[in-house]
Amino acid sequence: MAHTDTTMRRTLRREAPSTVGLLADAQDFAAMRHYRTFTFDDHTVYLQQVESLLKTLTAQGVHTTVALFDPEDYAEFCAESGLDADTGASRSRFTAEIAAAGATVTYTGQRLSDLIPVLVSRAVRQATWEYATLLLADLGNCADCGQDIGRAAFDRASHLLMRLLETAGSGTHHLVCSTPTENDQLLAVLHTHRDPTGPARLDSAEGAEFATVLAVAIALASRGGVVLRTSAPDSPDRVHGWRLAHGALAPLTAGEVFNAYCTDADTGEPVSPESGVEYCAGFDIGADPAEPHH
Repeated sequence: MAHTDTTMRRTLRREAPSTVGLLADAQDFAAMRHYRTFTFDDHTVYLQQVESLLKTLTAQGVHTTVALFDPEDYAEFCAESGLDADTGASRSRFTAEIAAAGATVTYTGQRLSDLIPVLVSRAVRQATWEYATLLLADLGNCADCGQDIGRAAFDRASHLLMRLLETAGSGTHHLVCSTPTENDQLLAVLHTHRDPTGPARLDSAEGAEFATVLAVAIALASRGGVVLRTSAPDSPDRVHGWRLAHGALAPLTAGEVFNAYCTDADTGEPVSPESGVEYCAGFDIGADPAEPHH
């Protein structure tokens, strides 16, 4: 009977998913060392132990995901929940909460050095989408027509994105949308592929994030811009660009696209152009005219 019980528990353990909260950088690791019950004192050793744990769980057949552990968010979570932050149980509960938010990466045996950049990128995307969504929600209704400004901007952004993908043609497309806000520079990236005979294929979450950032630029009438890079077999990559103007994507000239791509955004210094890349003017995406801005 004891052997049977042990076997059943092992079976159940393999079917219970596991989430590991990861302190990806040394600064976050140092912040957690203030807690008495956090016993690691070397970040490199800590990462090695995390990787060993992930390998062990995977070898046992346990589905394992990794979430980014942020000490500031953890302290705030414990304060709001009335939890003692200096316990393993509280850290475990917080890890479960952040995993539920969706910014996780499934561990499939990849090296931790390869997993961390993907995890950080996913967490940044999640934070950008949440911030952009809050911006749109806080805009309220138009004083003239009563329409929800954020919803109208998102609908307009979705239309522009759909037209851009339809007119971009076949190939592998990499789109970037950026727009400044009062507190930050929002950035969204979208990858799509389109065969000559079919529609564009894209990740629905990436599409929603891209449309949300573009909607912020539309709603705030800010200096939004979109860049499209297309790759196709046996041909150089083509780069096109647009600026957002009055709820529409106005094509940039080839010179403007070249200047935007070949200038360091932080220093303003020239950057050498890439070989095998053509810098092209934006094209008319055939979008419907924008309604008067709210």
